[in-house]
Amino acid sequence: MTVGESSAPRREFELGDREFRYLASFLTRETGIVVTDHKRQMVSGRLVKRLRALGMRSFTEYCDLIEGPDGHAEIENLVNALTTNITQFFREPHHFEHLRTRVLIPRAGEMPRRSRLRIWSAGCSSGQEPYTIAMIVAETLRPIEGWDALILATDIDTNMLARGAAGQYSAEEGATIPETYRKRYVRRVHGDHDRVQMSDDLRRLIRFRRLNLHEPWPMKGLFDVVFCRNVAIYFDKPTQHRLFNRYADVLVPGGMLYLGHAESLIGLTDRFEMSDKTVYRRK
Repeated sequence: MTVGESSAPRREFELGDREFRYLASFLTRETGIVVTDHKRQMVSGRLVKRLRALGMRSFTEYCDLIEGPDGHAEIENLVNALTTNITQFFREPHHFEHLRTRVLIPRAGEMPRRSRLRIWSAGCSSGQEPYTIAMIVAETLRPIEGWDALILATDIDTNMLARGAAGQYSAEEGATIPETYRKRYVRRVHGDHDRVQMSDDLRRLIRFRRLNLHEPWPMKGLFDVVFCRNVAIYFDKPTQHRLFNRYADVLVPGGMLYLGHAESLIGLTDRFEMSDKTVYRRK
């Protein structure tokens, strides 16, 4: 299908009803993310940069590109532009205290019988969440070298994954890291005192990978912990239902699922029981 323009006069890069509906439905079909009409201005503002970069004159041209045979090359840019990335180190700190006291400390008492630890940060954005997890893990399970520990950090936005893999952040972003952890695991970037670098010890614990949660998952083996915070709020209820049941499939019995402060499993799955505020244990 070709998205047509209305006959009414159009301002430069005006996002009309038909184009908006097409882009919103395309994003939902590809990623599960729901874009409602009140986000039209956001969609327009973020995609105007792509139109200019491509030398296009209208959203109609852009929709035709996405729909056409060469559209696959632009889909990654479209998804990167329209995903929301709000994150910080030690966000919702009660989750990390729960991870430390209810998961890691008990696990440390089971060494060396259970030395394997797998944690998944799903929707990791630019990496602050998996690096926070890595700090808690490295500090609680010292010496970490004695463990087979891995944190999988996935996101659909390749720009954010590149930031996470680099492990560099502004000093302002790093200021939310408690001093105890900052002294041990963070250093200033040489020649740039406005930036900080995560330590190699942390980076060795984390694997950054692109993953669309709406598609089949390639991971083999089960996870002890899944963080999926402030991700499901962008999905509709049927997609949330499927997602949470898939998390149950990849968690060990007794494994923990951490959700965002505005998220809940009520009415979506019966495969978890509550462990703490927005923390659920796999039955």
